[in-house]
Amino acid sequence: MRLTSFISFFKIKKAILYLGMVAKSKMDLVRLSNLSMKDVGKIFELAAEVEQNNYSGFLQNKTIVLFFPPSSIRTRVSFEKGIKLLGGQAILFPSDALDKKEDIRDVTRYLNNWSDCIVVRHNNISLIERMAGASFVPIINAMTDVNHPCEILSDLFTLSNLRANYLADNYLFVGAQSNIGLAWKEAADLFGLAFSQSCPRTYEMEGVAIEHDLKKAMLNKDIILTDSINHDNLKAFKNYQITASLMAIANKNALLNPCPPFFRGEEVSAEVMESKYFVGYEFKKSLLAVQQAIILYCMMNS
Repeated sequence: MRLTSFISFFKIKKAILYLGMVAKSKMDLVRLSNLSMKDVGKIFELAAEVEQNNYSGFLQNKTIVLFFPPSSIRTRVSFEKGIKLLGGQAILFPSDALDKKEDIRDVTRYLNNWSDCIVVRHNNISLIERMAGASFVPIINAMTDVNHPCEILSDLFTLSNLRANYLADNYLFVGAQSNIGLAWKEAADLFGLAFSQSCPRTYEMEGVAIEHDLKKAMLNKDIILTDSINHDNLKAFKNYQITASLMAIANKNALLNPCPPFFRGEEVSAEVMESKYFVGYEFKKSLLAVQQAIILYCMMNS
């Protein structure tokens, strides 16, 4: 391309950027509804290939900007390590760096000058959506108050390798409406999963089958999901702790998948965490490969 042509192209791209228009081909992951099952299949294929040490230099000379709060452990470690293993550079900021007077669209557009992908963990999903709307590079949601798409994709990838019939399994979320429960609802809508919730009244998610009686809810279930209980809700949920005796009511070979951080004596009993039902700590190992695959897929399609 001649220099004059390149300058003209750059001016056009810059003009489009400042009009707030984003290339149609850009791929973000803000909600699981951004994906089709074809997209999920490709991400899972990439994750399996990454586990075989493919794509090790894909991010060479690429920069991924990360926004994470200091409290993040698992998601941050797996993203940072994954970027390094792919040959990229990770630049980390605290999430509250985005909580400033400056318009988030301006922050994002300046970052586009130097970043090839932006990963954001922030309470406010609308902020991440505004970033995605302004950005020419992929925006990946690493958790908000209403969902956690990377975590749920990782769980489903692991389940796909453990259970041949994972799409036909019956999933039960035990807990109040939360980002994890809502994320599993997003997944159920996308994957077509049989998904229900058990909780006290007033804690229900909309659009989900509800059974307030926990023992009844456990019947014919295969995958039991939990989230940590807000301190103010501990009394209301005192009869909703998952125990080994409750797991025995579920289907044979049922699994307990508590979202970390979990707390023994609250949403799960101490003994069930030592039982055959607990999926185990290695269940989350796939976070590394799946998050690498998400970065790869979003960048390959942007």
